[in-house]
Amino acid sequence: MHSFAVALLLSSAAAFAPKAASRPTVAVAAMPSQDELKKQVGYQAIDDYVTSGMKVGLGTGSTAAFAVERLGMLLKDGTLKDIIAVPTSVRTKEQAEELGIPLTTLGTPESRFSKLDVAIDGADAVDPALNLIKGGGGALLREKMVEVCAKTFVVIVDESKLCDGLGPGFPLPVEITPFCHEHTLRKVAALPSLEGCEAKLRMGSAANNKADGDEIAVTDNGNYIVDLFFKEPIKNAVKAGEELKATVGVVDHGLFCGITSAVIIAGKDGISEKFPKKKKFGFF
Repeated sequence: MHSFAVALLLSSAAAFAPKAASRPTVAVAAMPSQDELKKQVGYQAIDDYVTSGMKVGLGTGSTAAFAVERLGMLLKDGTLKDIIAVPTSVRTKEQAEELGIPLTTLGTPESRFSKLDVAIDGADAVDPALNLIKGGGGALLREKMVEVCAKTFVVIVDESKLCDGLGPGFPLPVEITPFCHEHTLRKVAALPSLEGCEAKLRMGSAANNKADGDEIAVTDNGNYIVDLFFKEPIKNAVKAGEELKATVGVVDHGLFCGITSAVIIAGKDGISEKFPKKKKFGFF
């Protein structure tokens, strides 16, 4: 009887003891994947910068592909009409054709004789002055030919592509002729403005800068690519571009300096946009 009373007393005390407060459940939003970030900026570039009747340059690469996708979507549902686009690679051309996007090339009446309203493309690296490294996908020559013809050039990236200086974060591609390519590679590596770089001939697929094959990578134009690897930032990207263009055997290079109109950036805090500094009295 005594033990029963003790048990009853203990159970009663437990019933009236204060209970620990339960913690509210907090839903944690998942960080968007890199592909989701690319999709966000690709779609926004089309939504913000393309209107009916425009002549549009279409870039190349995994981010630009989302812009092409969005353009096809808006043409199909009738939101956009009378668009003519100029693709910057065979890959982009094939994607655009599958989506029913009308295409032309530069220099035609359909392109308004190369007077494009807007070009939209990704970048491999973006410095604070909005100079770019492009060409990781091997389309740097066609990209530059199209994008310098655009009244507005919109760059779409995720925040991982922003850098303090061009070079260390992503190798600089240089398109060269196959003829005497070893000679041209050595001449490029010895340029004063590119001091300290390591020059490597791209092997395997031209569409990326990974050595994924034993054959020399060949661009859509039948050329080779030399990738320049840097441990320190390029001191003067404009000067480096000038020296590369002046080198016989170089077709073009992946430095895109002074042509960016806007950069749309996707990151963990959402989408932001950067613009080049406005010129005052002819100077920056």
